[in-house]
Amino acid sequence: MISQAHKPGEGPYTTRTPRVSAALKLQRRKERDATGRFLAEGPQAVREALAAGVVLELFITAPGPAGLAELAGGGDLPPVSVVTEEAMKALAETVTPQGIVAVCEQRDRELAEVVARRPQLVAVAVDIRDPGNAGTILRTADAAGAAAVIFAGDAVDPYNGKCVRASAGSLFHVDIVRERDIDRVLNALDGMQVFATTGRGAVDLFELEPRLAEPTAWLFGGEAHGLPEAVMARAQRVRVPIYGGAESLNLAAAAAVCLYASARAQRSSPEL
Repeated sequence: MISQAHKPGEGPYTTRTPRVSAALKLQRRKERDATGRFLAEGPQAVREALAAGVVLELFITAPGPAGLAELAGGGDLPPVSVVTEEAMKALAETVTPQGIVAVCEQRDRELAEVVARRPQLVAVAVDIRDPGNAGTILRTADAAGAAAVIFAGDAVDPYNGKCVRASAGSLFHVDIVRERDIDRVLNALDGMQVFATTGRGAVDLFELEPRLAEPTAWLFGGEAHGLPEAVMARAQRVRVPIYGGAESLNLAAAAAVCLYASARAQRSSPEL
């Protein structure tokens, strides 16, 4: 069932309508932090958000995307507001809006809660500032079966619009932890083996394969400066081998190789 937010006789909402202007403010991190809400756009992201039960309101253009009711998997939809094309362009933040935007509730997890579950695989994004890279790591971690992605230090907001889009719905599948205190994160991971990716690592990633079946946390730093030396000192330094002439792998590619190496080892282990 579709619950309309409009009152009888009202036309499509514009950017001046209070509920639309309130949603537009969520494009700013300060407002997202203050309200605990964020925006997700496009049918795929909205479908995953609905399945996760975090959607508070939907904005669509008339007549809206095909199969709107199916996005909810047969269940009830939250309030739906029809908006003008101009309002949708403002809400969507993309060149070609797909006609649907959701206001979602943030559901961060506490660090202690996540660690208490004894996860087999965790990705830690340390000081990563680029939202595209952060979203890609979320997507890769989800695909590799990681239980959580921890945004540590001065990291990008995972609810940034570009990060949400780059995650392709994976934001709603894995536990998200935000913790500025990197030492607190490393202390909490004490029961896991912690690896840090670096081109100067003494150990080749593929030499580690027998050990990767154990509970593992991978630390990934920003492309510009990598991981801080103080963080590296508390982890085992691992290099991804380069067999050709490339100087290095970019952050997203290195994360994919490392996380999948762990996923393969863990799923090949007879104990798991």
